[in-house]
Amino acid sequence: MSSSAVLLRRHRPFMAFWLARVFTASGFQMLTVAIGWHLYQLTGSVLDLGLVGLVEFTPRVLFMLHTGHVADRYDRRKVAALCQAAQALIALALVIGSSTDNVSRDMIFVLAFLLGAARAFEMPTTQALLPNIVPAELFPRAVAASASAMQTATIVAPALGGFLYAFGSVWVYGPTVVLYVIALSLMLSLPARQTPLNKGKATLQSLLAGINFIRSRPDILGAISLDLFAVLLGGATALLPVFARDILLTGPWGLGLLRSAPAVGALLMSFWLSRFPIERKVGRIMFTGVGVFGVATIAFGLSTSFWFSLATLAVLGAADMISMVIRGAFVQLETPDEMRGRVSAVNGLFIGASNQLGEFESGLTAHWFGTVPAVVLGGVGTLAITGIWIKLFPTLAKRDHMHNRNPG
Repeated sequence: MSSSAVLLRRHRPFMAFWLARVFTASGFQMLTVAIGWHLYQLTGSVLDLGLVGLVEFTPRVLFMLHTGHVADRYDRRKVAALCQAAQALIALALVIGSSTDNVSRDMIFVLAFLLGAARAFEMPTTQALLPNIVPAELFPRAVAASASAMQTATIVAPALGGFLYAFGSVWVYGPTVVLYVIALSLMLSLPARQTPLNKGKATLQSLLAGINFIRSRPDILGAISLDLFAVLLGGATALLPVFARDILLTGPWGLGLLRSAPAVGALLMSFWLSRFPIERKVGRIMFTGVGVFGVATIAFGLSTSFWFSLATLAVLGAADMISMVIRGAFVQLETPDEMRGRVSAVNGLFIGASNQLGEFESGLTAHWFGTVPAVVLGGVGTLAITGIWIKLFPTLAKRDHMHNRNPG
């Protein structure tokens, strides 16, 4: 094991941050599995599965400019903890609703919007917080290790959530409250950042600074927009309840395993990247990863074997992790600390669009064309986007190093 990897493991603030990410991600993943299955039980509609993703994504669009400004203006630890407290209250509302048998379709959509709002403020804040915790020389490894926290939770939590749901939805929603409380406690234990807070008044120019910065950096714009369109078309997670029940003929436990499978591949890849970070030919490697993501999506859509479906989802997750680590490292390293929150907010909007809006796209196309054709067409679309982006952003495709050591 390299000396830098050892230093990262012994870095107490980073380990507290890592554990906080594990607990908050676990809570969200358990909520996602339970809400998806709960909603499908109530309505039996694939369109509703897509709509709930759209509802959760909407706050990112509505509050994008403000979330980044909040992350740059206020104590990022406290902002993140407040967001986690809000998510704990949402889970508590579902506990009460489930125990009294008062959870309705409308209630789920309202809580999904509130959950999306809390995460809209949490995501750019935690992304901007990481560079304040670890020194620059450890940052690429920290990005991969931080991503592994998310994937660890995504492996265990959905499977646990699916298992617990067999005993009743309250058995899923209840533990998520505890997970969020632990996460916010760890977040508040982190040291305050040493750079001064941005106390300037919010102006249109300051709110748009993140957008203007990304527009001025073609490689950053190309990387995050590639992720947006590739995952937007290729994402099939919203349709997993349909695959689990109607195509692969399994139950909530099978849904949990399907939700966990991409994270298994992503976790293994993040462990590899944390020990052997990508240092050369990063553009070529990133585009290759996105292409593999598209192929794996097509294979999953055509599969009628539960175990082969798990394998294709694992490959999909590993390929996606490559793009995520490359993008996450050089975006943060090339952004000044005083505006990392605003840049992270824009990046978060792209990520959210590729995930939550992608769920809506999947639900809509499945409603129009059928579940399997929707997933296969999405994978083909991802491959097409990969080829187009290579032409549109040639410097990104030819990018050699993770970040510009002398940014202009």
